[in-house]
Amino acid sequence: MLVKWQGPFGGVPPFDRIQVAHFAPAVEAGMAEMRAEIARIAQSAEPPTFANTSVALESAGDTLEQVLALYGVWSGGLSTPEFQQVELELAPKLAAFDDEITQNEPLFRRIEAVYNAREQSGLNAEQQRLVWHQYNDFVLAGAQLGADAKKRMAAINEELVTLFTTFSQNLLGEEESYVTLIEAEPELAGLPASLRASAAAAAEAQGKPGKWAITNTRSSVEPFLTFAKNRKLREEVWRKFVNRGDNGDARDNNAIITKVLRLRAERAKLLGYATHAHWRLQDSMAKTPEATLQLMETVWKPAVQRVQQEVADMQKVADREGDKLTIEPWDYRYYAEKVRKEKYDLDENELSPYLQLEKLREGMFWAAGQLFGFQFEPVQGLPVFHPDVRTYEVKDRSGAHVGLWYFDPYARAGKQSGAWMSAYRNQESYQTPVSTIVSNNANFVKPSAGAPTLVSWDDAITLFHEFGHALHGLSSKVSYPSLSGTEVARDYVEFPSQLYEHWLLTREVLDRFALHVETGKPMPAELVAKIERAQTFNQGFKTVEYLSAALIDMKLHLAGDVAIDPDAFERDTLSALGMPKQLVMRHRTPQFGHVFASDGYSAGYYSYLWSDTLTADAFEAFTQASGPYDPTVAGKLSQFVFSVGNTVDPAQGYRSFRGKDPGIEALMRKRGFAPALKSAH
Repeated sequence: MLVKWQGPFGGVPPFDRIQVAHFAPAVEAGMAEMRAEIARIAQSAEPPTFANTSVALESAGDTLEQVLALYGVWSGGLSTPEFQQVELELAPKLAAFDDEITQNEPLFRRIEAVYNAREQSGLNAEQQRLVWHQYNDFVLAGAQLGADAKKRMAAINEELVTLFTTFSQNLLGEEESYVTLIEAEPELAGLPASLRASAAAAAEAQGKPGKWAITNTRSSVEPFLTFAKNRKLREEVWRKFVNRGDNGDARDNNAIITKVLRLRAERAKLLGYATHAHWRLQDSMAKTPEATLQLMETVWKPAVQRVQQEVADMQKVADREGDKLTIEPWDYRYYAEKVRKEKYDLDENELSPYLQLEKLREGMFWAAGQLFGFQFEPVQGLPVFHPDVRTYEVKDRSGAHVGLWYFDPYARAGKQSGAWMSAYRNQESYQTPVSTIVSNNANFVKPSAGAPTLVSWDDAITLFHEFGHALHGLSSKVSYPSLSGTEVARDYVEFPSQLYEHWLLTREVLDRFALHVETGKPMPAELVAKIERAQTFNQGFKTVEYLSAALIDMKLHLAGDVAIDPDAFERDTLSALGMPKQLVMRHRTPQFGHVFASDGYSAGYYSYLWSDTLTADAFEAFTQASGPYDPTVAGKLSQFVFSVGNTVDPAQGYRSFRGKDPGIEALMRKRGFAPALKSAH
């Protein structure tokens, strides 16, 4: 782990040689090396300059960063009980090490001196941005605090990371333990053949051949809730999923959340901020919690109104079919699918045979080639951390090497749920050119041997979304790694990924790559037209499901240092908001990993909506030109958004691309809420 990565492409991660027992000593050695590098910078007798301070700091810790890239892969994708023990041991040590650096007084004084002189030092714009970024990071981490406050800050951070780790491990345990086993085939009524096969494969993987397993992950649960006729089973599967982390057992996350919120509130006060939300939003596009609430509440009202219309439509279908019931949360997807079939003559079962994972991957590659000039070629023989992982070299239009892309598509024991992008190595060029290595990770249900993986339309969108993050990293053309690729403001990082989702629906992709699993024929034009007509269908559900979680996140972190019972807070806040009883938050508080498995999206889950205001406006730049593949617009998108990382202020980068600031109007049109916008003003 400590050796500079060897092999082709500037070196590759030695995944095949990693032993869990080596993580702790490797991290310790990496910290020791970086500690010595930091000491040389901080104790230098030379006056502080950009070269001997900012650049030197950028170069420090390369070995530790390399080790932590591997550590992150095991944490997300190979979290065995053995590794979980290592993680619990290392998490507080790593937090303490971060504080040791940001609280290093001589180091900060040098950073501050370079920052104060940045405009008179002959630095270019990117160098000035790096100086600002380093200074701002240290200040937000408490570099200006007094000695006692720094000590308390370090203690808070150590306690928080242990709580975060336990939260994640609890959630993983809940997902692996609460499986719904189906023993009789009639109980599968309504499920398409592909889902039945996946459930059979999941049961066999758990040592239950001849049965069917619905695992407690989104990719397994949501299709089941959409198609299963057995209402009692739908409720059972739904309850297991929405109660993850909230079962009153040893893995219950409520007490952890209460502690996390109290510690975050105390830390914010130490730093001079009213709340954790105010602290977290200092270096965001939104800047203030009030700005995020204004956006969310503007969209909330028309979204709730739409839910009421959707529920009324579903209830009519249920009544007409003689189902004596009132729509409940475990019914929503099932009856929404019936309404979609009735209103748009569009059946999800019609779509899935055209959505082969491998063909969609080829479609992502093709669209990236059209927009950015990238070519993806399989690479054999590179070390991987699991047999399911595949590797690709990425080249530009001229055939020059750009980076590597790793793909880890399937769910398995020890893998965190959801989908994500990781950068194993950031692009940089300030010393010698270094190419990036990125990965996409998903949790598709693995089919039986030799069978194709068929995915839902929502899963296909998620696939394109995460690949958008990968393209953001691969497009990077900056000097310094800490400003590279996706190292941007939290409420901007989702913009490139959400934007890339739009290319899934383009005729060029569907005609070439949405090929029927049996006939090989492309998706018929009339089916594509149905998808296009149904784009705003069920947007009430999708928006309220997401926004309720984003509002709870923000309001939890605006509550200050009051003691919070997470379940009661969630219930009472949603009631006050007028949450429709027919659905629940996309991530209920006890399973809200975005917010409680790290500080990552805390007081930041609003970012997806904030970014989507940019996304909707940006895609209209294409539609107002010659279409989704307009080369001029694509060139500007690459130049001002995808390639610049954090070297420019994101608002300025967007204006350079679009020629204006985004408004909310395009977002409301995209979701079909435009008429309601007028009443919101």
